[in-house]
Amino acid sequence: MTDTTTSDFEEAAVDFDPAPPATWSATTWLAVLSMAATSFALVSAEFLPAGLLTPLARDMGVSEGTAGQVVTATASVGAVTALLSNVLIGQLNRKTVLVFLSALAIGSNLLAAFATDFWLLLIGRAGLGIALSAFWALSVAVVARLVGAGATGRGMAIVTLGVSLATIAAPSMGALISDWLGWRTAMAATAGLAALAMLLQALFLPTLPASGSNSIGGVWQLVRRRRVQLGMLAILLLMTGHFAGSVYVRPFLEQVTNLSTGPIALTLLGFGIAAVIGNVAGGRMADANIRLALATTAGLMALASLALVLWGSQVSIAFGFATLWGFAFGMAPVVLPTNLSRGAPDALETAGSLMVVSFQVAITIGAVIGGYVVDTLGPTGPLSLTVLLAASTLLLAVLQPRD
Repeated sequence: MTDTTTSDFEEAAVDFDPAPPATWSATTWLAVLSMAATSFALVSAEFLPAGLLTPLARDMGVSEGTAGQVVTATASVGAVTALLSNVLIGQLNRKTVLVFLSALAIGSNLLAAFATDFWLLLIGRAGLGIALSAFWALSVAVVARLVGAGATGRGMAIVTLGVSLATIAAPSMGALISDWLGWRTAMAATAGLAALAMLLQALFLPTLPASGSNSIGGVWQLVRRRRVQLGMLAILLLMTGHFAGSVYVRPFLEQVTNLSTGPIALTLLGFGIAAVIGNVAGGRMADANIRLALATTAGLMALASLALVLWGSQVSIAFGFATLWGFAFGMAPVVLPTNLSRGAPDALETAGSLMVVSFQVAITIGAVIGGYVVDTLGPTGPLSLTVLLAASTLLLAVLQPRD
């Protein structure tokens, strides 16, 4: 399916054709790029506090630890929103919903930027969490309707490319803008990004009538499907492993590899660039063979983290395998949702909700467990946990039934 028509969008279920179309029309490209622009705007706002924490805390009169709760507010509200969003939107046109979510992001970012006290700042961040999670809950279903299910991986690779770029750019650009013009200006700039995304959605997304009804009962029925359970388990295992280890890569590089700030920054840049490349590769592989794509993603992450644990004291090894880890991480946001969606071609929106919840739970668990492990076992402990959970995901992929 290369061109999008209203009749195409009225299908309740999507047929996963293993042979995706070779080319897309200009209208399809513009629609997908509008989704990518939205992901970049939302994730930029999500990761922005990492570069603003010190001046933000000072201006608000709170500790840096307390200021860090702006991230917790976004994630915790988002986890609840993901379960309820598709039920609450009912039969609303999905284009209207997506444009509204961008408008909500604009308002939330402006509220945070001009907040006079810390509670208003938290409310603004909570609003961003709603927009962020509801967008991702709809993303796979919308992309499948835009490009055809046989090219969902390729479409999601473009959409999640915004995530990779935002992960690299937001903290550093936020810090630079904050130093130059203040943290409020940096936060207001993300409202501008959301406004641009909303404009692109309004111009280029086709009308997207609701393709079916969603309910909480439907969510629980979907969870009972074996393939959906395996898809959720893959997300929980691999992403818990990733966030348990990646959060503590810098202490590992400082204490084990004995790198200074400059080489560490260069290593993390290599990680980010590799993630962008992995994003594109993951989309191609997911459409061709999702089982192989999942095994490759998990296998590369297991290999990279194992090599760091065993030989990470050597600078060249540390840089090379940190980069490989970045490549595997870049594949994950494409491969994992596509893998889950294969268990629910007739309920992609509901599957999207379960995907977002799984990611949020994995991020939370990974950060908590990783913190305990690093305090107990030292800097190699979290990476060892990554090895174990990534290898478990690889085993799950090998045992997963073929399509």
